[in-house]
Amino acid sequence: MYLADFPADLLARAAKIRLAAFDVDGTLTDGRLWYGEDGHEAKVFHVHDGLGLKRLQANGIAVAIVTARISHPVALRAEELGIAHVYQGQGDKHACLETLLEALNLTPEQAAFTGDDLPDLPAMRIAGLAVAVANAHPWVAEAAHWQTRLPGGMGAAREVCDLLLHAQGKSAAERERWH
Repeated sequence: MYLADFPADLLARAAKIRLAAFDVDGTLTDGRLWYGEDGHEAKVFHVHDGLGLKRLQANGIAVAIVTARISHPVALRAEELGIAHVYQGQGDKHACLETLLEALNLTPEQAAFTGDDLPDLPAMRIAGLAVAVANAHPWVAEAAHWQTRLPGGMGAAREVCDLLLHAQGKSAAERERWH
């Protein structure tokens, strides 16, 4: 049964989360960079991830995007999903996450960070819940408290959203909402 086999320590961490921060390339996307002949960049986002991010926000969990690259498609997707905390061009994701936590008056244990590659490690190390997507670099997977079944850009973020809602006792109401 979906959401039934999470370890107690993982659920305890997830129950405290008030901010879910996500990397983009390789986490909210499959990690491939698409460039058109005109030099414009395109990204592909999974609709399941988008609904999960919206449901987190509807249930009182802030969502943030923290990415090293700067990309117009990221800004468009964040706007579409109503994500207010969008930090592009972040070479130091640890410092960015700390600044965001301070601004939101949250502690590190109230934050989750989901990533896939080495630049995500510093933020993951301070987060109360560090998540690696299924296809994350092995060192990132080793540092994570939990790893998704699905790869980045293919529903991994939705798994994180569902875990958080489940751990906070909100998944039954979410399921009922759609019946």
